[in-house]
Order: sequence, then C-alpha cells, then structure tokens
Amino acid sequence: MKQEMYLKKNSDFQEVYHGGRSLANKSLVMYVLARGKERPSRIGMSVSRKVGNSVVRHRVKRLIRESHRRNRHRIADGLDIVVIARNEAKNRNYWDIERDFLHLAAMHHILERESV
Repeated sequence: MKQEMYLKKNSDFQEVYHGGRSLANKSLVMYVLARGKERPSRIGMSVSRKVGNSVVRHRVKRLIRESHRRNRHRIADGLDIVVIARNEAKNRNYWDIERDFLHLAAMHHILERESV
C-alpha cells in the first residue's frame, strides 16, 4: 500500500498538535512530531479564515505545498509536520514562504541533506 504524503484526518492533526514541538517565525508556525524512521514524512497545512478569503487561503496553501515539494528530499523521514499560516503569509511571495519554511525546518533540525 502506498504511504500517504499529506495529513488529512483531524485526528492526525490533533496528534501532532498535542505531541509535537512547535516553532514559529513571522509568517508560519511549524509543528513536528517524530513517528518512526521507517515511514516517509507527511505534511499537513492549515490556513485560517483570518488570513483572507478563499482565493488568498488557497494561494498561501499552494505556496507552502510547493515549498515542501521542492525541498522534501532534504527533510528527514519519519516525521509528521503541520504548517500553519499566520496572517503575514498573505503578503509574502513564493521565495519568502520557502525561506520561512526552510528556516523553521532548520530550527527543528529536520533537514538531513543539503541540496546539490
């Protein structure tokens, strides 16, 4: 059976919120929960209505998803990651979101390899 790359169930999100460690910067909050090296890492995203209307929220979610997709080879296996967009995220472009995403990943010490 193929392992899922995204967190979708509320119970999975709650498990990460309650058992994980959180760090934040200006535009994102990242929760990380280790769950065993043999499983691939999964990511979930949360963008509140406070960030903006549905167009803005989906744009922010796409930027976070693309940041993860382009850098997932650098992230350690066996982690559940939840990224929450703060209100400031709506004013950021892709490069800012990616930099903020990698900054939080580095602070969590979950980056395994440097890109070549």
